[in-house]
Amino acid sequence: MDDLEKHYKALPLAERLDLALSESLPAQYRLFMVHEQWMVIKCYFARRADLSQNEVAALIEDQDHVIRLCIAKRPDLTPAMVEKCVNDRDPNVRHAISRNALTSETQRALLRLDEDPLVARAAAKGAKDTQYRQRPGQTRLIK
Repeated sequence: MDDLEKHYKALPLAERLDLALSESLPAQYRLFMVHEQWMVIKCYFARRADLSQNEVAALIEDQDHVIRLCIAKRPDLTPAMVEKCVNDRDPNVRHAISRNALTSETQRALLRLDEDPLVARAAAKGAKDTQYRQRPGQTRLIK
């Protein structure tokens, strides 16, 4: 572990949260947030509209469905990422991707047949626009 990582891990939870929401998140901390141990911080980081494709690719592989759910709502997923979400083991991720405009009609038809009735109902509604929120002094987040 290098000095920067030690410094980051020594930051109090509130400071890490402020960083995750910061409009000016220092680039050197981003990798630590991709692998953050505190779920609330990682979740806010995953909702950032300004994630790089490498960050999105790493987070879509996360073991926690909450992080994958945050990613499934993004408007910048690759076709392979969309497919991964369509086939996710967690119905919450499938529900989120069923409303994503990047989901193809073939994928949405498959989701309309999902074993989870909420996923099937969401897929029947079709795509919805990505929604954002941004509080003063914070970065733009995907809802």
